[in-house]
Amino acid sequence: MSVSSLLRELAPQVLGALVRRYGGFGTCEDAVQEALLAAARQWPAEGVPHDPRAWLITVASRRRIEMWRSDTARQRREETAFALEPVVDEVSTVDDTVTLFALCCHPSLTAASQIALTLRAVGGLTTAEIARAFMVPETTVAQRISRAKARIKGLRFEMPGDLAPVLHVLYLIFNEGYTASSGSSLHRVELSGEAIRLARQVKGSSPEAAGLLALMLLTDARRPARTLADGSLVPLAEQDRSRWDADLIAEGVALITATLEGGSVGPYQLQAAIAAVHAEAPAAADTDWPQILALYDVLLRLSPGPMVELNRIVAVAEVHGAAAALAQLDAASLDDHHRVPAVRAHLLDLQGKKAAARAEYEAAARATLSIPERRYLSARAARLA
Repeated sequence: MSVSSLLRELAPQVLGALVRRYGGFGTCEDAVQEALLAAARQWPAEGVPHDPRAWLITVASRRRIEMWRSDTARQRREETAFALEPVVDEVSTVDDTVTLFALCCHPSLTAASQIALTLRAVGGLTTAEIARAFMVPETTVAQRISRAKARIKGLRFEMPGDLAPVLHVLYLIFNEGYTASSGSSLHRVELSGEAIRLARQVKGSSPEAAGLLALMLLTDARRPARTLADGSLVPLAEQDRSRWDADLIAEGVALITATLEGGSVGPYQLQAAIAAVHAEAPAAADTDWPQILALYDVLLRLSPGPMVELNRIVAVAEVHGAAAALAQLDAASLDDHHRVPAVRAHLLDLQGKKAAARAEYEAAARATLSIPERRYLSARAARLA
């Protein structure tokens, strides 16, 4: 593992350890960032310490105490700060990442602030990446993060009973890693991998948490076949399924099967069930589309949204034909997302309306910030020229 990857993995653990010990999210985050910078400078030249996590916690703790001592109340706090001097041997081995996650998703924060703070502190996305993902100005995201830090200042560092906000943000982090919202690469494996790692830690908290992990595993299993050697995107129907990760599929199918036997059903479980139907088909032609459409019908009632509706329309085309699907697409009120013209182009292409399909593919290509997606959509348009 490279130094940069190791630091990315350890950063939330170190921040969690500092917040638990000292409190003060904002100050602890600053101290951790300085420790990470020191490690990035020293480790490549001097080697990675035997216990890199303890090294980072120690350095960050010392910096945190320096900040404490430089406060205007230094005289009153000197004795307390001295008592808090870090000792490497006393560094806790507990991973507080999930608790840190829960703090970032505290109910006192708005949903937008929960997402922004968690993606920044735990997911490692930059403010600019978060802004692009949610199509808002970068200054807006920065303000949300700043206000969120101020809001959670002084809150107890403990696990809550309801992890629904955590699951939602985990889902977003995984999606950003599996299909990057911008840039030259389709995947950001460090993000999807971190989301899966965190999901494993909370899978026992509820059937939905287990369903979310199953969804991630079944989706990530297709990643090796999603791109060619040159980075070109390969759609699901054209993927070489022999390249899918059989171990992840087996784990995901077993997990969602056991979860659904429990009786309660949520949106993540339904999405995982859909992914399992795709995963179990030996070839695209063998896909049980009527079952997928039925699952989307339930999902749309339980958790309506533009992407759910759009994916259901794709299933309608497979079951009832492109004309029926196009009629539903034209009648739907969907957000201005590049997938809408892309799906419309696919449906028009199935109907033999090449010129109209080409125009929609070109519109979709212009609307996406992902270079692999833009190349794929442009290539589809070129084929219809």
